[in-house]
Amino acid sequence: MSAQVFRNAHLFDGLRHVGPGALGTRNGRIVAIGDPDEVRERVGPGAEEVDCLGGLLMPGFQDAHMHPMVGGLERLRCEMSGMGTVEEYLAALSGSAQRQRNATWFRAGGWSVAAFGPQGPTAELLDTVVPDKPAFIPSSDHHDAWVNTRALELAGITAETPDPPDGWIERDAHGNPTGTLREAAQALVWDHVETTREEYADALREAQSHLHSWGITGWHDALIGGYAGLDDPTQAYLDLIDAGELTAYVRASQWWDRHRGTEQVEELLAQRDRLAGHGLDAGSVKVMMDGISETFTATVTEPWLGELHCACGDSGLPFLSTEQAQEAVTALDAAGLQCHFHAIGDKAVRDALDAVEAARLANGANDLRHQIAHMQLVRPQDRGRFRALGVVANLQGMWAQRGTPAVSLAMPHLDAERARWHYPFRDVLRAGARFAGGSDWPINPPEPVAAVHVLVNRTTYSAEGDAPQPLVADQSIPVEVALSAYTAGSAWVNHRTDTGELLVGSRADLVLLDRDVVTAPSDEIGAAEVVGTWALGDRVFAR
Repeated sequence: MSAQVFRNAHLFDGLRHVGPGALGTRNGRIVAIGDPDEVRERVGPGAEEVDCLGGLLMPGFQDAHMHPMVGGLERLRCEMSGMGTVEEYLAALSGSAQRQRNATWFRAGGWSVAAFGPQGPTAELLDTVVPDKPAFIPSSDHHDAWVNTRALELAGITAETPDPPDGWIERDAHGNPTGTLREAAQALVWDHVETTREEYADALREAQSHLHSWGITGWHDALIGGYAGLDDPTQAYLDLIDAGELTAYVRASQWWDRHRGTEQVEELLAQRDRLAGHGLDAGSVKVMMDGISETFTATVTEPWLGELHCACGDSGLPFLSTEQAQEAVTALDAAGLQCHFHAIGDKAVRDALDAVEAARLANGANDLRHQIAHMQLVRPQDRGRFRALGVVANLQGMWAQRGTPAVSLAMPHLDAERARWHYPFRDVLRAGARFAGGSDWPINPPEPVAAVHVLVNRTTYSAEGDAPQPLVADQSIPVEVALSAYTAGSAWVNHRTDTGELLVGSRADLVLLDRDVVTAPSDEIGAAEVVGTWALGDRVFAR
């Protein structure tokens, strides 16, 4: 490990803007902050001098909710998240066919549900570019999958195949599968997908390199253990740890199997302890409350309006009943396991909060730091409950703007009042809640600066000055709060005391931006770029 003196920097310490200063590191730790001469003396001889040129030096970004294995696989195979038309998707898939010629399965990901009709893409269309091997291609939200005829045949999916209770197969007028699988129906094909151990390790290496390029030095993997359409990254983490190649700090959430009961708590505890022995922190459990707004599987207290194409009805698809959620969370809480909720609709958010409240009443207060991710719709009466229950609001900053399919597809099916319930982060903040910041990559790009821009402006950055109108503009949050969510906030929810803030003794996990986004005009935050990223004092990215 090397030593550095960072000079000519503006500092953000993870909580607040400090202003001009210097910072010194040695042996992977921060050893001095303040006057440049005093920092040099404290660091000692032989240190590398890093001229920050007036940029913002801050703790490395930490993403509180993502799926890096899937993101890495898609980057290596065929990533389509930046595209928007059927023609673009087909061209990308065709171009990837040569790269995947030796693979047993064709894999890609990132198509938008907005690009296809309500019944989704078809196997017949996919057959035109991938006719010779089974293909499995999750949507950008990873709640749906597009498969070809060969995959349907291999999985034995026919008109007689029943829908699972928590998903469905899109069908034609005769009941035949068309090629789109919704929610848990993805597993009907995904269970047959073959990917090698080395491919998984390569994907995680690719993901880590990509994340470092965005200034990310740590993350929370929101699902290990595998679930329909999401590969299990557990062994890949262990392989990279054993090889000394995991340079990021990682905490992970194990999967709560909604088809089972509290008997699985002991298994989760045993897996947590086993993985801890190998250096992987898996003290959290992913509790999935509902689906997504794009397909109206997000659960709502009042029905979605208008005509819907959703086999689950007009109020969403609850993955756990209110009673099941309370029983599960109370048991997890009693066992000392953190709950990491997926909750999109306002009913899902309410049920998650109710479950934590039931656990508090049964078990008393503790410091497990349960968290709710996504929170697209939150009823006004629930916004103060995050602070009251000690629940962390896990924000996906890039989502709080009009351009995402989650918002654009949901808006026509909400009345004016509920349309203003979108991502009410300022109200949650005013009530005193803690924030953590994530991306849900590969659902959204893992770009913390872009997410901070949206949280502050409620719209995306545009160099031309033609950004879309803000989404519920009065729910914006200050830039220091947004930056803190992606640094100190994420570290706190992950129970880390040695990272996320610029403190003497903390890990030298750092990111340098090319400008001070705290003092810059708010509509220019998104123009900032990452100059360098350091993990435990070693430079892991240089622009």
